[in-house]
Amino acid sequence: MNDYYADLGVSRDASVEEIKRAYRRQARKLHPDVNPGPEAEAEFKKISQAYDVLSDPAKKRSYDAGADPYGGAADGFGQGFSFSDIMDAFFGGAAGGAQRGPRSRRQRGQDALIRLDIDLRGAVFGAEEEVSVDTAVACTTCHGEGAQPGTGTRTCDVCAGRGEVQQVQRSFLGQVMTSRPCTACQGFGSVITDPCFECSGHGRVRTRRTLTLKVPAGVDTGTRIQLGGEGEVGPGAGPAGDLYVEIVVRPHEVFHRRGDDLHCVLELPMTAAALGTILPMETLDGIEEITVRAGSQTGEVHTLRGKGVTHLRGSGRGDLVAQLKVVTPTRLSGEQEELVRRLAALRGEESPSGNLTSVEGSGLFGKLRDAFRGK
Repeated sequence: MNDYYADLGVSRDASVEEIKRAYRRQARKLHPDVNPGPEAEAEFKKISQAYDVLSDPAKKRSYDAGADPYGGAADGFGQGFSFSDIMDAFFGGAAGGAQRGPRSRRQRGQDALIRLDIDLRGAVFGAEEEVSVDTAVACTTCHGEGAQPGTGTRTCDVCAGRGEVQQVQRSFLGQVMTSRPCTACQGFGSVITDPCFECSGHGRVRTRRTLTLKVPAGVDTGTRIQLGGEGEVGPGAGPAGDLYVEIVVRPHEVFHRRGDDLHCVLELPMTAAALGTILPMETLDGIEEITVRAGSQTGEVHTLRGKGVTHLRGSGRGDLVAQLKVVTPTRLSGEQEELVRRLAALRGEESPSGNLTSVEGSGLFGKLRDAFRGK
């Protein structure tokens, strides 16, 4: 039996990466394109067979146990024999010489995900944003082929272009022929003799692109926008995956979003609340006027219909809800204090005793409950 470790020049405790590097190092020197001749070809096949065994965990275990990795093992059931091999043999996998054939170097790329921060106005009305994306794109030097221009690929000497190698194993069921991807060409059926210097044979490179994204009105934090074909280009310049843009809406200094409604607090002086007034209020649509009735209290709600967030699915918009907050002055001049005292005297409030009310019946929610009850 061949000494596969000696053929590759590695120790018996070598790692998978060490075995792979040793094979690549010798393959570059012994490949028929670089070193023609029958001796070099025989050596190349020998190291390819060594790599096929040592890179396959099942074959390596069988070989280390002293068994033939291609023809069964020391015990009667065969080491490295898996249930999938039996299924392949009896249900049309790769049994009896049936071949799956080489796999394509061209594969679909992965999807990509990025985040985009927008302000509340962009979420309400929609926006057009520039986004930068770092993804894999097709190599412009080799156009996705992976080989230096003018070179191409060569049929694999180990699997003769089939992309897989067959082996016969002895088991309690008898001899079973199975097929596995060729490790010399990674199942492609061909090898790249001169990898592209730009992409190292992968057919794609990473780069930064700038895209213009139309953000629809009504999006919220967590909304994902799908851009078909704008993700990672696949190996061999395969079809690109999709790009998903996850929206994050930055907090607004005034308005707080609840669903498609916007909420805010509108402060007004004590005198305006007592006398009633018309207040201008800045909204995302511009200046809107709110009529405050005389005697208004903190917690009263004024609703501006259709001034909230655009419905993402459907037509129309939510509402803008403004809650009043009556501001009591903390500093009064002498004249102002005298006027307030005169007002208190006129209203008989020089020595107020205060009124106790139920917590349930007070505040905004109590007023809303009373409104529904018809009080």
